[in-house]
Amino acid sequence: MSTALEEPPAATTPPAERLRRFAAAMRLSFTWFGVRKTLTPQQKEQAAESFGAEGNFLSAGKKLIDTKHPAFKAVTSVRNRIVSYWRGVSLPFPEPGIRLIRQDDVAVVDQRLGEMKSELIDAVIELDRELADLKLAARQQLGQLYNEADYPGSLHGLFDVVWDFPSIEPPAYLQQLSPALYEQECQRMSARFNEAVQLAEQAFTEELAKLVSHLSERLTGAGAEDGKPKIFRDTAITNLTEFFERFRHLNIRSNEQLDQLVNQAQGIVRGVQPQALREREGLRQRVSKQLAGVQSALDGLLVDRPRRRIIRGGGNEGGS
Repeated sequence: MSTALEEPPAATTPPAERLRRFAAAMRLSFTWFGVRKTLTPQQKEQAAESFGAEGNFLSAGKKLIDTKHPAFKAVTSVRNRIVSYWRGVSLPFPEPGIRLIRQDDVAVVDQRLGEMKSELIDAVIELDRELADLKLAARQQLGQLYNEADYPGSLHGLFDVVWDFPSIEPPAYLQQLSPALYEQECQRMSARFNEAVQLAEQAFTEELAKLVSHLSERLTGAGAEDGKPKIFRDTAITNLTEFFERFRHLNIRSNEQLDQLVNQAQGIVRGVQPQALREREGLRQRVSKQLAGVQSALDGLLVDRPRRRIIRGGGNEGGS
């Protein structure tokens, strides 16, 4: 993994333009069988009677299958890992369902998602084998609310993930048809990338603040009744290390203060082993004190955020 986008110095090219040159838009979406269904008007009336309520003032639904079943949890686990991976290799973009990845990452990301799609298909096959038992359990749990028509004959194809690389640049033909409209679209897209830069800064700042705060709490024992340092997992350190790698891979050097805080935090925990923090009080105190300075500066960045906050569009789980 390279350390940063290979672009001209920040002084010569605006961050938004650097991002625009080296990023590719990517869209991720899921097909997902709905496991909940709204009750029919008649069923709502029946349910309302037991409470002495009016059916049209009642909102009610039923769960078609047990979402805690291991086979179903395996399917949702793959989905969660797909979303987590995609978000980890990309930057937010202010259009629903779209994020930005490095152009030189396209092949790697496409291959990895293909592998995870295969895992999803395998998990759905296992879930489909349990469908008869899941329906039997639902029949027993739902009673008169059970309806065989709510269930498909097979779950194949009802859980899926797809991705594509949509163009977010104004179409070239528009320049010939309407130069004025083409220029308008160019300006709109330029504004979009300026927003994307701010969204990236915001996301990195919030994530680093959360990770630093979490580690600080584990070191100082904040919230512990006995005042002793909390026992923390290795992930309190490894999650920070992974963040540093991802930041350098995706960072477009748009915020010098944020860059400095990332470098400072990395320097504080560089070479520090979780077990050493558990065993050495002096090391805990030193790291905690140094992190407090980083956390204070990050809090300042977060306080300033509303003045340049970007309003994000909606979207599915794969959205920005």
